[in-house]
Amino acid sequence: QLQLVESGGGLVQPGGSLRLSCVVAGFTSDYYAIGWFRQAPGKEREGVSCISSSDGSTYYAESVKGRFTISRDNAKNTVYLQMNSLKPEDTAVYYCAAHYGLVRTLLAGMYDYWGQGTQVTVSS
Repeated sequence: QLQLVESGGGLVQPGGSLRLSCVVAGFTSDYYAIGWFRQAPGKEREGVSCISSSDGSTYYAESVKGRFTISRDNAKNTVYLQMNSLKPEDTAVYYCAAHYGLVRTLLAGMYDYWGQGTQVTVSS
């Protein structure tokens, strides 16, 4: 059973930066993808970015492309989401999630394991 724990959320002013971390434990396969998702009040969960374990390839939603960067530290079993040039519309609870396989996807339904979420608030 995979376990995922997010951290790094908080309050930041527009234009500021935050780095989210997702520590993952319990892998039973070398082939998996880790995704970051977010959900704002009254809105559906939205895929933000994902990274594949097989080749480190990444994928981003258009709304964050050029501002957010996903990366991984295999030695620490940690995936990061560096968020720059934050906007008020980035305010949401951010979740990391995992699924086994080679598919990179931002479809939440493809992910089987989820963290508890961390709040990101962008406000002046």
